[in-house]
Amino acid sequence: MTVKQLTLPELTQACVALGVPGVGLWREPVREYGAEAAAKLVRDAGLAVTTLCRGGFFTAIDRVERAQALADNRAAVDEAVTLGTDTLVLVSGGLPAGSKDLPAARERIADALGELAPYAGERGVRLAIEPLHPMYAADRCAVSTLTQALDIAERFPAEQVGVVVDTYHIWWDDQAPAAVVRAGEGGRIHSFQLADWTTPLPAGVLNGRGQLGDGAVDLRAWRERVDAAGYTGPIEVELFNDALWARDGVEVLSETAARYVQHVL
Repeated sequence: MTVKQLTLPELTQACVALGVPGVGLWREPVREYGAEAAAKLVRDAGLAVTTLCRGGFFTAIDRVERAQALADNRAAVDEAVTLGTDTLVLVSGGLPAGSKDLPAARERIADALGELAPYAGERGVRLAIEPLHPMYAADRCAVSTLTQALDIAERFPAEQVGVVVDTYHIWWDDQAPAAVVRAGEGGRIHSFQLADWTTPLPAGVLNGRGQLGDGAVDLRAWRERVDAAGYTGPIEVELFNDALWARDGVEVLSETAARYVQHVL
């Protein structure tokens, strides 16, 4: 999504040219290109699919909507298998229309995982709960902190359900460093993502993630923290940013790789 202006062939070609060894894919462009074709494209380029994004949106009260969400998530698991990734990132869903009950929404997330986790586990796919910044609690994700994500994930085996550590969403939380340690001890850090925090936020706030090094997040400290917790998996950069999307995608990818070296390594 950092360079969503690139087609999948352009993206894989640019990653190879820059020495980027893997790519986190989103379901929409994968479905448009075809999951089997996308898998072959990435595999033939010698790249790994680090994660597939996204599943989730589990908080519906209506039984039909809940069943539809579970069916879509099972399809997402199957797509992850096709792509050869072992991690499906979950954005769990916000408050249903008319509801103000966040604890109940979180409980419905756990209930849905009770059905989905065994299905994913049987297929070798881990579900990674991504806590989102509290500004998204109403409409996108009732799970706002890493601690909340772990409280849900720990109801299930670590090989089935873990968490995403995303600097954009948790950098502000003084309890997050301890939660990273807890997640590492339990083998539940299933994905590590980077984005910076810049202000002012744009209208709608969704596309406000800053390029690495442009904002308030101590990215290197977070990388060192996650390293110390025992995480050895891939590190993704995920930037939703209209200004970056308006630029040449290969240029943005090259800049992002250089920023990663400068501000993260």
